[in-house]
Amino acid sequence: MNIKRWLIVVAVLVALAAVAKLTIFKPEIIRVRLAMVESGVVEETVTNTRAGTVKVHRRAKLSPQIGGLVVATPHLEGERVEAGDLLLKLDDRAQQAELTLARRSVAAAQAQAKEACFAAGLAQTELDRTISLHDSGIASDQSLDALKTDRDRSRAACAVGAAAVEQAVSRVAVVEVQIDFTELRAPFSGVVAEVSTEVGEWITPSPPGVPIPPVIDLLDPASIYVSAPIDEVDAERVRVGQAVRMSVDSRPDVPFYGRVARVAPYVLDMLEQNRTVEIEVSFDEQVAVIGVLPGTSADVEVILDQRNDVLRVPSSAVAEDGEVLVLVDGVLETARIEAGLNNWQFTEVLSGLAEGDAIVAARDSSEIEPGARAEGR
Repeated sequence: MNIKRWLIVVAVLVALAAVAKLTIFKPEIIRVRLAMVESGVVEETVTNTRAGTVKVHRRAKLSPQIGGLVVATPHLEGERVEAGDLLLKLDDRAQQAELTLARRSVAAAQAQAKEACFAAGLAQTELDRTISLHDSGIASDQSLDALKTDRDRSRAACAVGAAAVEQAVSRVAVVEVQIDFTELRAPFSGVVAEVSTEVGEWITPSPPGVPIPPVIDLLDPASIYVSAPIDEVDAERVRVGQAVRMSVDSRPDVPFYGRVARVAPYVLDMLEQNRTVEIEVSFDEQVAVIGVLPGTSADVEVILDQRNDVLRVPSSAVAEDGEVLVLVDGVLETARIEAGLNNWQFTEVLSGLAEGDAIVAARDSSEIEPGARAEGR
């Protein structure tokens, strides 16, 4: 009887222990962020170490060649202009008056030259007549010599008059150039980015060899590009013509695409422990970047290699030794993969996993370890 009672007690204790194991002492199920092994595109990329900058190849800060009073600024900031359009006009009344005087001087010089050349013609006629008389023995040698001297003197006066006309015409050209200096015109088609003067203000001339400070900033949006620094370690792998994916801070959700247009042939070491190589990236579609302002921050990803339709997992799921955690029947198990291409987003799986496997996307808790019971969240 006692033996039977003890057997009953033992059975009850075993049952209680089993219930406790399944209830009180049941391992806690942790919730983990899962990712599925899937087929897709994996790229090997190089990114900029610091923010890049949107720039333009054609940008000119313009100033007039002479000082003067501003009488017109035909275009406002932000307006589109064509090559040759007037951007700034200075008061040219003094130059216009000088031009009128120079043109009148041309007319006077032409009249004087005409008179001198007419006199030279008369002198030649008189000399020809006297030569005939001299041959007949009527005119003396002395009178013939005097007429030759008059003829030569009048010819010289005619030549001086012609030279005076040319000088007067040249003076007109000089004044016309001075008038051109009172106008500032667009050297290329573009957009007026800044106008730092107003009608009625005086632009002060600078000493010889010193330029007048710029008063108009003109840029060509069609020549837009991105300049970005990359680490010196990656410089050898970046080549002109490689595809690039870009983003700009003003349009964070819009991807832009382009090509590497230039890789600097030198390393910048302006910042200690941060040696970089500058690259320039052109946009594939200039229309897509209309409205993106030069000076905007930008990020670039140079695509070094790309493989399509390969197994991939999030790079955050892969440890340095290639280890990943796979969820199998509610329990985390260790797997080791052979990795191929990778970037900050995805890593190519050459072996070790199959499509559809569920893996831990990120080990963001110390409880996430092999053997732990888990479920996806």
